[in-house]
Amino acid sequence: MAKRRKPPARSKPAPQSSPADGQPARSLSDLRSDLDAVDREIIAAINRRAAIALQIGQKKQGDSQAIFDPQREAQVVEQAVANNPGPLGDDAVRAVFRELVSGSRAVQTPLRIAYLGPEFTFSHLAAIERFGHSAELVPVGTIAAVFEEVERGQAKFGVVPMENSTDGRVSDTLDCFSRSHVRICGELPLRIHHCLLGTGKRDEVFRIYSKTQPLSQCRNWIARHLPRADIRETASTTDAVNAAKNDPYAAAVASAQAGVNYGLPVLAPNIEDNSDNVTRFAVISTETSPPSGHDKTALMVEIAHQPGALADAMSIFKRNRLNMTWIESFPIPGARGRYLFFIEFVGHEQDRPARRAIETLAKNALRLEVLGSYAQTEPVG
Repeated sequence: MAKRRKPPARSKPAPQSSPADGQPARSLSDLRSDLDAVDREIIAAINRRAAIALQIGQKKQGDSQAIFDPQREAQVVEQAVANNPGPLGDDAVRAVFRELVSGSRAVQTPLRIAYLGPEFTFSHLAAIERFGHSAELVPVGTIAAVFEEVERGQAKFGVVPMENSTDGRVSDTLDCFSRSHVRICGELPLRIHHCLLGTGKRDEVFRIYSKTQPLSQCRNWIARHLPRADIRETASTTDAVNAAKNDPYAAAVASAQAGVNYGLPVLAPNIEDNSDNVTRFAVISTETSPPSGHDKTALMVEIAHQPGALADAMSIFKRNRLNMTWIESFPIPGARGRYLFFIEFVGHEQDRPARRAIETLAKNALRLEVLGSYAQTEPVG
């Protein structure tokens, strides 16, 4: 009689191993427990940080120092990015620490910031980038209104566009500097990425809404891809989004963030003609910024209208070895034939070469005002 064979033993599945340590993988609930524990550690750490920030704020107030220190805040964020080992990307770390710094600052003192609104315009995004969501961000209707809010003390700081790498100077801002006594205490070069937003299909867009500047910065793309579309200018990119959101045959040129906020899908991303499209925003205040060691200074000067006067003025910067980074001429309102020159150079107004140059220039100018010194900043966004 043949022996009955035993059925082969069923092999047990091999335990999964972690590639890092060769140990069996932990369960989902265990990993979530670890995550909860880390979150508790994070909460404790950021509140310890806020408590230290509060002590720093009290010491600054006792020493009559300004609470807001843009150079120090930028240094904190960049140090965090430099120390980032991953897997989080640098942009994520930058955003987290921007809000952490903003919240810590709010513990010391609340800040009211005026910007050219409405919400989700690029001026709004620039204000968020510099001050974070914990500051009180106040939208106003015009660039002049931003200056007025700061000059009257209704806002501690203002954020205004100063120049764009595609379209050049922002005339309204230069005009306000010519009539106001506020100073530039910071700059923020923001990379501008325009998107075509709409609820319909891209090839069925017959109307495009946006502000003058975004339309200008995307004019070649629009001419190539939507040559028959009717271009309609709006007061802001937010107004453009509102105009397009209920019309399947319309689209808006605005930021991706505006699309997310107002529920408009992106029909085409990054449609700006210049891939290095940067708008430089000025942070304005009645205060000055101390030297950071890596500064620029802005001047506003009127030079006599005579042969060689401008060349003589420019030679002052050469003699003092000051590198000029920007110069714009601007007609003085109500004074035909007279111009103001907006000049920016590397260095702080307290540096000896800068002081020498400013003193010499003042002797030869009809009018000279130092608009401020501020830390040089790399483009973000």
